[in-house]
Amino acid sequence: MENDSIDRGPRLYLLLCGVVSIICAGLVFYSQTAAFAWDEGFHMLAAQLIKGGKKPYLDFVFSQTPLNAYWNAGWMWVFGETWRTVHAVAAVCTAGAVMLTAGFVFGHFPIPRWRFAAALAAACATGMNVLVVDFGTIGQAYGFCLVLIVAAFRISILAVGRESVLTAAFAGLLAGAAAAASLLTASVAPVLMLWMFVHNHAGNRWAKAAAFAAGVAAAFLPLLRLLIQSPRQVFFGVIEYNFRYRGVQWERATGHNIDVTLSWIDSSHALLLGLLAATGLLYIHFHGRFRTEWPAAKRAEFYLSGWLALALGVHISTAHPTFQRYYLLTVPFLAILAVVGLYWITAQMFHPDRPYPAVLLFIVLISLGLAKSLHEERDDWRWAEMEAIARQVDQVTPPGGALLADEHVYFLTGRRPPSGMELADSHKLRFDAERSALLHVVSGPELNRRIQAGVFQTVQICEDGLDVGDLDLKKLYVHQAEVEDCTVFWERAER
Repeated sequence: MENDSIDRGPRLYLLLCGVVSIICAGLVFYSQTAAFAWDEGFHMLAAQLIKGGKKPYLDFVFSQTPLNAYWNAGWMWVFGETWRTVHAVAAVCTAGAVMLTAGFVFGHFPIPRWRFAAALAAACATGMNVLVVDFGTIGQAYGFCLVLIVAAFRISILAVGRESVLTAAFAGLLAGAAAAASLLTASVAPVLMLWMFVHNHAGNRWAKAAAFAAGVAAAFLPLLRLLIQSPRQVFFGVIEYNFRYRGVQWERATGHNIDVTLSWIDSSHALLLGLLAATGLLYIHFHGRFRTEWPAAKRAEFYLSGWLALALGVHISTAHPTFQRYYLLTVPFLAILAVVGLYWITAQMFHPDRPYPAVLLFIVLISLGLAKSLHEERDDWRWAEMEAIARQVDQVTPPGGALLADEHVYFLTGRRPPSGMELADSHKLRFDAERSALLHVVSGPELNRRIQAGVFQTVQICEDGLDVGDLDLKKLYVHQAEVEDCTVFWERAER
């Protein structure tokens, strides 16, 4: 066998860090120029409200676990209330997940000559994935969750070989923090805990399991505090909303989920990554020669990445409705298996000691897929367009004037939304007056009644934003201005 020190030496590791740094720079650049998702407006606004002293659930309706909102609020407190700060932090977190993924392959891949090449392929497969670039750079929890779940994966592998329970507790804390930021990652903690229990070979496995569970629980202490203060509001936001009301007024939600689940067929990145990952998993499981070179403990670590990808994929598919972007959480774990598949195919079809031609071809295919996707998205919404809309709103709305707008505009103008207007999606809910007041919800009919009654001095709507039903705002307001695909109405007409 070749000398491991050559392939795992500091020079190659520094070179790998340099490549990941370039990927990080690209992610940060994209986050500051083109990254945008309509849903992140609520997340930005929620963080701003928290920074201003409001509490999620208690003071405004909140339909997530809250850690990401507090995370964003903290960075806003340090660097100011701007989407650029939140995007930059998300991009760096995503790059951290890329480095952790590549670092795992560099340190654990069993074929010495392939270690650097495989790590390079894993870095590009993760950091240049279309979904990761598009959504790991925005204000939603994806970037934060990516670094947390990959770090939890890495620490869990360390924990099974250490007697101390602190490592296991730290792994639990990271996995719990991911779930406390987004319930989409809720399957990670039980998979890691079970794997650690089964594969533990140092220290007391029961003590480690308890420490892991304690770490998970510690991550939910902020949510527990809110739950103690107002159980009904928190239970609604975290449990009821997601399990009972996400699909309200969503036509063909089941058909939509089926379409999303099968959408990998139309994605070059998903096809390439998925097929290579499946090939790698089969190779690890069935190839006798590979087993002789790779101890059972080493195979178990790669199996863990497969279990995590499977658990996340199944859990994400059960969301009602689900979306393609959710599956980006599986990408690091699929990338780890994909480089194994790439190695096997190269070894069978070409030469096992010449990894770079195959890895270069793989990176070229990943790059072309990303470039094609970014080109197709060149006319999509950007924060710069929302800033133009916000400037128009500020020009026509007096200080303290009642404003009805999308969450992005409330955030950009720094204007506090009226109670019940913090989450546009909540207008689909229909509750009695007492429950609506408790949960800070304003139904669609009640919202339209307020518009007709002249409650709002300014109304801003976009094609993809607020739904005001059949109201003819041109008759209700004297002035209007078209900005991008949005319209701003102001000054009530005489009635």
